[in-house]
Amino acid sequence: MAISLRYEAGVFVQGATRGDGATGEDVTANLRTIAVIPQRLQGGGWPAVLEVRGEVYMARADFERYNEQARLHGGKVLANPRNGAAGSLRQIDPKLTALRPLSFYAYGIGSVEGGALPQTHSGTLARLREWGFPVSELATVVHDVEGLLGYYKGIGEARDGLPFDIDGVVYKLDDYAGQREMGFVSRAPRWAIAHKFPAQEQTTVVESVEVNVGRTGAITPWALMQPVQVGGVTVTRATLHNADHVARLDVRNGDTVIVRRAGDVIPEVVQVVPDRRPAGALPWSMPTACPVCGSEVVREEGAAVWRCSGGLSCPAQRVQAVFHFASRRAMDIDGLGERYIESLADFGYLQDVSDLYRLGVEDLLEMKRRADARDGTTPETVRAGKVATKWADNLVEAIDRSRDTTLARFLYALGIEHVGESTAKALAQWFGDLRYGPPSSWPLFRRVPDIGGEVARSIGHFLDQPGNQQVIDRLLARGVRIGDTHAPNPKLGEHLT
Repeated sequence: MAISLRYEAGVFVQGATRGDGATGEDVTANLRTIAVIPQRLQGGGWPAVLEVRGEVYMARADFERYNEQARLHGGKVLANPRNGAAGSLRQIDPKLTALRPLSFYAYGIGSVEGGALPQTHSGTLARLREWGFPVSELATVVHDVEGLLGYYKGIGEARDGLPFDIDGVVYKLDDYAGQREMGFVSRAPRWAIAHKFPAQEQTTVVESVEVNVGRTGAITPWALMQPVQVGGVTVTRATLHNADHVARLDVRNGDTVIVRRAGDVIPEVVQVVPDRRPAGALPWSMPTACPVCGSEVVREEGAAVWRCSGGLSCPAQRVQAVFHFASRRAMDIDGLGERYIESLADFGYLQDVSDLYRLGVEDLLEMKRRADARDGTTPETVRAGKVATKWADNLVEAIDRSRDTTLARFLYALGIEHVGESTAKALAQWFGDLRYGPPSSWPLFRRVPDIGGEVARSIGHFLDQPGNQQVIDRLLARGVRIGDTHAPNPKLGEHLT
């Protein structure tokens, strides 16, 4: 993950992610936990203000050791080093970042005030080394096209033996005056070019085509395969993206396939070897029911993605459903962040959004104790013999305040696909009460202005799932009060039951 480090008078004062190229996230406290990042520059001769740019990464061996320990202690394993590094820097609690084995390389500079640096990039890297920054020993100066391609070939041959993952090399003009003359195109420099390596490919056999239900209900097919080494990583699963992609490739159980790691991270099936297909292999089709909750699987006309329609009741969508339900424009439960929701779900306190209204202070404190034990962190207040409880009191109060709401907020909070705030307001204005609008009559929703066929069908599919209806009933039974109910719009008339 690209970051920027600011030093004033030789002291590290602030660190930020690259963000959108102009504004990034302040991750100073997290960066202070990375031992190889100097808190004070060594030697002397540094500018009054120095911005150093570089990359936080996780070495392969450190990644494997971390996951091995996580598995031994029942913790969460990291998906891959890239996501592990980026996610670690975005932890709210720097103590969690400190537990991750992060490394850093400096590769350039940003703003410089009150001082001067060498006139070449290679000279600046040498100076950064003198000041205590880790700089890759693989960086070198070459001449002409032959030198560039020779370097590219050499790194490619050494790639699998490197302690970290790479997907290519970057050529940079060494002379700063030449860099300034060449300038930029948008935010991309003309004086630097990335030369990517071809994706590494291997052949293996598909044992079965399965589906995964994502946090938003998206159904993604994937292939379970015989283990194969691809780019130094043992691969047993590969994404198939969506049902249309499976159909284009015509992947079937037992097929021999070519696999590569897209961007050297995500394994994907790129081709079937048709002459090695076993006799009797049948084409794959998307299941009609969610494999997690049994709700109907639906697909919009013209869309690539199939989705589970059991949003509130589907365990695979639980965290995302609760996070949306509690958001400011929905039920507005202040203080209920995604990390708390994940821990509450992991430890069995939340089966669906209605369980929020059964939580007490002791539940929250016990959840926090179990989460800290799992993650290997103990707050300073606990080590000092005190247990902070005010946050739990405030959260229970915020949950209780959210019981009084409006119909529009409630409908939006349910997380129905395509139902944003304006659509929720229109539904509330026209129907006025949850009692109206039979779910089996989705054409009725089309009578509301600006609601088309796909949106009406999405609402109907959602309300037609018994699990969603049960969660809505439990929310009302547990004290959620809709204070602005009214009679429906007369234009709906005889269509209401």
